[in-house]
Amino acid sequence: MTHAHGVPTSATALQLLITAERLFAENGLAGVSLRQIAAAAGSANTSAVHYHFGTKDRLVEAIFAYRLPQLLERRALLKARLAPDDLRGHLEAHLLPTLELAESPGNAYASFIEQLQRSPESRRVFATQPDIHRAVKAFLGDIRQLLPTIPAALVVQRAVQIQSLSINAAAERERAINNHDDVIPFGLFVATLTDGLTGYLAAPVSPETARLLTRSSGHADSALPTPTS
Repeated sequence: MTHAHGVPTSATALQLLITAERLFAENGLAGVSLRQIAAAAGSANTSAVHYHFGTKDRLVEAIFAYRLPQLLERRALLKARLAPDDLRGHLEAHLLPTLELAESPGNAYASFIEQLQRSPESRRVFATQPDIHRAVKAFLGDIRQLLPTIPAALVVQRAVQIQSLSINAAAERERAINNHDDVIPFGLFVATLTDGLTGYLAAPVSPETARLLTRSSGHADSALPTPTS
């Protein structure tokens, strides 16, 4: 069974959750049934997922409830060590917990999030996760303060891309590790990714971008990063 917040409290429930995360990562939410998850987890009871989690939405919520606390705690610890003006450090603190999780063999969380990004259901799913929204807003607030010369609307747009690019990079590496492919050392992977995304965040605003940003005023401000944590 699971407790009120959906976190697994038994070995069976945890196995179902981990299996669901992997299958959702491979096939998307719509491509997997609760019965398929139970069968893949080795359960003889085809209704096991329904018994432990109820609906598919509750199962997705349980995946977040299981993963998010450790990610957010790790992020807070990293952030607490930063100098106030350290843009690269703030970006690394935001990204590193998910990158570290993706490094674990057999893990599928980054690929699970990547699938949610592709799905029209993603906004509905993420909308039920207040912890994710708080984390994204805090990150965006930090970045805006660290980049005062760049228009706030453009900071938001760049944050949108950083969320997607970092998850895509983590998911690609996650799959390579699970397939036993050769990958560059983790430290180098993190350093080069963080370097590139920091440069993207802090890049000077060209006259062309400034002109287009002015023309699209009112639309850019309404765009918020897709929460991925």
